[in-house]
Amino acid sequence: AMLAMGIVFTLLLLAGMPIAFTIGISGIVFFVVEPFMPFEVAVQKMISSTQSFPLLAVPFFVMAGNLMNATGITTRLIRFAHVLTGHMVGGLAQVSVVLSTLMGGISGSAVADAAMESRLLGPSMLKAGYSKGYAAAVIALTSLITATIPPSIGFILYGFVGEVSIGRLFIAGIIPGLLMMLILMVTSYFTAKRRGYGSARPTRATGAEVWTELKSSYLALLFPLILIVGIRFGLFTPSEAGAFAVVYAFVIGKYVYKELTWATLRDVLNQTVIDNGVIMFIITCSGIFGYAIVYNRLPQALAMLLTGITQNPSLLLLMILSFLFVAGMFMEATVNTLLLTPIFLPIMRSAGVDPVHFGVLMMTMVTMGGMTPPVGVAMYTTCSLLDCPTGEYVRDSIPFVVAILIEVAILAFFPSISLFLPNLVYGG
Repeated sequence: AMLAMGIVFTLLLLAGMPIAFTIGISGIVFFVVEPFMPFEVAVQKMISSTQSFPLLAVPFFVMAGNLMNATGITTRLIRFAHVLTGHMVGGLAQVSVVLSTLMGGISGSAVADAAMESRLLGPSMLKAGYSKGYAAAVIALTSLITATIPPSIGFILYGFVGEVSIGRLFIAGIIPGLLMMLILMVTSYFTAKRRGYGSARPTRATGAEVWTELKSSYLALLFPLILIVGIRFGLFTPSEAGAFAVVYAFVIGKYVYKELTWATLRDVLNQTVIDNGVIMFIITCSGIFGYAIVYNRLPQALAMLLTGITQNPSLLLLMILSFLFVAGMFMEATVNTLLLTPIFLPIMRSAGVDPVHFGVLMMTMVTMGGMTPPVGVAMYTTCSLLDCPTGEYVRDSIPFVVAILIEVAILAFFPSISLFLPNLVYGG
């Protein structure tokens, strides 16, 4: 039955079937082929995979992100990013990196960030003479910063499944997120220089210009700070933080910037229903697929295999990260977090790796899978919005992927980069 499931999965992938259907149909094939397996279980697994309180944070943060796009918060952040880095070589690529860092504190989702930047930054990149492949690669891969900058949806799921403090995870993601920003800015600088892409603005911004843009966007910049402080001091849980995010975006859009009209609010709700439909559909379908994998005791077999090869914590960590990189290529980050956290976290804990440190590494790896072929949700989102052939995207994304792998290696060997802040705030 596993073999049948694998074959159907591969065929549907190659045929270009949308990922949720691919996972769902191949999962159902398992139930059809496996003897003594009641079909009702498939339906139950689909439903039960959505019945979770921490998952509530997801639709809320998606809606908050859409509200921020509609209320001029995002455009203010773009202007702020523009003023900070527009004068550098590959100015628009740099703006994309900085914007992802700022947006990380808002949307919490790499795919949402990639979609938003494809719509808002993509056209101006193509106008400035950037190739489609390069523009798509920059937008998709810089959105990876949102995987660790709080509030990260991945951290909410990982903390929920692995019973790890979500507050600690949020704070642990800050320094790795900023480090990734630096590494991707350096990569953008060299790749843009080699291609001869110029800056987005002729001169460096004056202090006064930076101050003006900072004043107009500080409410958006304060937002992640309010969340972290609120969660740290127990004012709200991550799910409630998502609801707070929606109210915050609404109040600022309607009463501070006065840009939110009833018509745009209707569009926002419309877009949010579509976005959440996609995410929840993937989660329900992976419910059956995940059950089939667990039913066949694949996790246990894998754990035995890995610990049989080596007991060395660093080697185990590298092997698991390589596995996550490959798994990320085939399955959506949400799916991987739900399926693989219960498998790998116990192995890492017994090897003495800090669960918060592992969480930062795991989220970076599985989210990056969304930016690589053959099944990258962020990749397809960006390529379809920019009308870019996947082949071009893949070719132009290589330097960025290499840069991120280097960053993951640095984080893996120096756990204190991730653990310094949470230990400071929460105590070791």
